[in-house]
Amino acid sequence: MRDFKSLAHTRWDCKYHVVFIPKRRWKLIYGKLRNMLGEIFHELASRKGCRIAEGLLVSYHVHICISIPPKYAVSNVVGYLKGKSAIVIARRFKGRQRNFTVDHYWARGYYVSTVGLDEEMVKEYIHIQELEDVRRGQLTLGV
Repeated sequence: MRDFKSLAHTRWDCKYHVVFIPKRRWKLIYGKLRNMLGEIFHELASRKGCRIAEGLLVSYHVHICISIPPKYAVSNVVGYLKGKSAIVIARRFKGRQRNFTVDHYWARGYYVSTVGLDEEMVKEYIHIQELEDVRRGQLTLGV
């Protein structure tokens, strides 16, 4: 059975597959940063009333299957996730406390598609991406 959520006058089930990359597609997501970003994305999503159903952080891109309430535009939520996570990265890893206007961690664009009834297929695709990166030698598991 589908897991419908509800707002005051709405019952909804809106899920999206979102992919975005670091600036210049640098391979920056590894080690401590990779471990921390998962927690950061879940915390930021919950602040907006969203829920991350599935996610994968690869060294050069991020896959997220996220449930977003219809009162928010997808672009607002993705912009919020990217912007606030860049501030946290600047604070914890670059030692900056103020003036974040110069630091751009994420590239400007992103990919989004609606999940609809194919949620399990999208989750499987996200898992296959990790295995493909291991096969190509671009990612080592357990790092």
